[in-house]
Amino acid sequence: MVSTTQGFTILLHSLGLTQTLYKPAPQFTTDAARADLPAFAGSSKLATTSSGSTDRTSFAQTGNYQAQPVGSSFEAVSQAGTSSASCVVYPYDAPDLGEQGFPPFDQAKATVYRYRQQQSVNLGSWFVHEQWMTPSLFGCAAGDQISELDIASGWGSPDAARSLLERHWDTFVNDSDFQYLSSIGINTVRLPIGYWSLGPSFCQGTPFEPFSDVYQNAWSRVVRAINSAAEAGIGVLVDLHGAPGSQNGQPHSGISDGNVGLFDNDWYINKTMSVLTFLMQELVNVTNVVGIQILNEPQNVASLPDFYSQAIETMRQTSPAAQAFPLYIHDGFDLEQYSAFVANRSDFVVQDHHSYFVFTPSDVAEPASQHTEDIRGSIYDALQQASDSQRRNLVVDEFSCALTDQSLAGEEDPDQARRDFCEGQMDIYQNVTAGWAFWAYNKEQCSEDPGWCFKAAVGNSLPSTFFSYGKGSVADPSRLPALSDMAADMSGPSQGGMAATTVASDRSPTFTMPAPEVGLFPAYPKRSRSRRARRSRARSSPYPNTAKGRSHPSRRDDNSLNNTPAAPAPPEQLPTDPSERAIAKGYSDGYLTAKIFALFGLSKLGFTGQYMNDSIAALGPAVIVPGMEGYYRQWFMEGLADGEALITSAVNGLPPS
Repeated sequence: MVSTTQGFTILLHSLGLTQTLYKPAPQFTTDAARADLPAFAGSSKLATTSSGSTDRTSFAQTGNYQAQPVGSSFEAVSQAGTSSASCVVYPYDAPDLGEQGFPPFDQAKATVYRYRQQQSVNLGSWFVHEQWMTPSLFGCAAGDQISELDIASGWGSPDAARSLLERHWDTFVNDSDFQYLSSIGINTVRLPIGYWSLGPSFCQGTPFEPFSDVYQNAWSRVVRAINSAAEAGIGVLVDLHGAPGSQNGQPHSGISDGNVGLFDNDWYINKTMSVLTFLMQELVNVTNVVGIQILNEPQNVASLPDFYSQAIETMRQTSPAAQAFPLYIHDGFDLEQYSAFVANRSDFVVQDHHSYFVFTPSDVAEPASQHTEDIRGSIYDALQQASDSQRRNLVVDEFSCALTDQSLAGEEDPDQARRDFCEGQMDIYQNVTAGWAFWAYNKEQCSEDPGWCFKAAVGNSLPSTFFSYGKGSVADPSRLPALSDMAADMSGPSQGGMAATTVASDRSPTFTMPAPEVGLFPAYPKRSRSRRARRSRARSSPYPNTAKGRSHPSRRDDNSLNNTPAAPAPPEQLPTDPSERAIAKGYSDGYLTAKIFALFGLSKLGFTGQYMNDSIAALGPAVIVPGMEGYYRQWFMEGLADGEALITSAVNGLPPS
């Protein structure tokens, strides 16, 4: 293990974790190279080649501006002969969505959304545009034709740009996409937005001000996206991809002048705080919003930690509910520094680390199989060390299957080498962190680009499904013998709709969770039981019998899946000894938490350390006496493992769908 910051940084550079720090940037070609792209009136003059993603490049940093992409060069595109007619945008009668709102908040469901293991994709170039992904929107953009601002200020007029973008917002991703993602086990999406997406008032005093009317219907589209995801049972991480002043000078922050203007400008800092405050106020009580990402890929300036601390404090002060709301920070490609930042906090703050392998000369030349070995070796170790130190509050929310031609050239089976590389990443990120997110779900020429386009990678470079328990064909998990007792203990309407893994899973009525409190879940009204049922419940209590010296009642060897523990006994039946009580409550909470999460689309707990800490705080010192927290955590993990093993056995025992 690397014990010094300098040594750790050297290791990360050698592994490619910090080499060129950003996603691909535009590579200019001619119109002929993109003749088959779907486009609005007026074809794009800028395009990105798409030969299996091997031509993707990234800007190396030179000061605050962008140098030439590593390993490639720009080809100037002639503007001669371009007529104004080629830039005509046909009027688009955008649906009037009115004042969009959110469904009533459901705390129990929100807990599952926010703490579960995430299988995610990025909805890139939907509300924050990148030229290499959606080149058809840049054909008549202004300036350098590489950023959101160039689109808004181009196309002849703000009205034309608005029609162009509104059509894109209404068609690039729709309800059927969320339903498809849910059907293959994707339970979360990362939604990049810019401050301009909040509407014209947030554009004032920024370069977007003259074109603010372009975004008068943007926020209603963002709200619709979140609600559409909810209809499919999918959580949403709202990511501030473009901040006022720009956090990194990159085109995907909305600007094309290369300036990083956020951190040394008080006006832009205050503007960003206003943006983040608005997002917190709007989203804190939205059931399927799993968190807000404060910045995407910021330049790791000396003041970044202080900026994050200020933003977190500002956002937490907006309401009592905001105190516990998950906030995500990108680490500026310094895994160790921001792992320590998160570890030194107790609130729900998550580190986001991005991982790519195509952007430097060493990555370009390294064989695909060696990249895979690195992922399973040193990169695994680095991520594991970071995750262990920060309560597992770590995600890899941008990765891809992209490899260069040179990396694949020496492989006996290039397709298999790419699959091993991509699945290797996914497996490591799934096992070591609380989630991953593929960049990106959709792009133009998607079918030709399995390296960067999720839709093309599924079933090819990636598996066909991504469910936490391996199977997603369980229409109603509450009918599994391992879960039926828990479902029976829930009051109110049938749990079939809530528990289903189908796209209708989140349309069910509000549900109530078992009592007494299980971790962060509230109590439910006790139901009358027969004497026989009560005797059966007592025999199958999930509490370890510590008084008799037993270790814990492992269920992994049960002969019958029907012999499963029911809900725990009331608090007054917990052991009186503080250590035994912490052990009993910890095991019970872990075991039942596995069941509760599985009832919601066969989810698993992901942010385990944060969940345990928050549960201890919720239970209070009367249940978990100070000094006994370690017992609770240890036995919670034992109970969680036993519960998940039982559910895995039940799912694996189902007949093939």
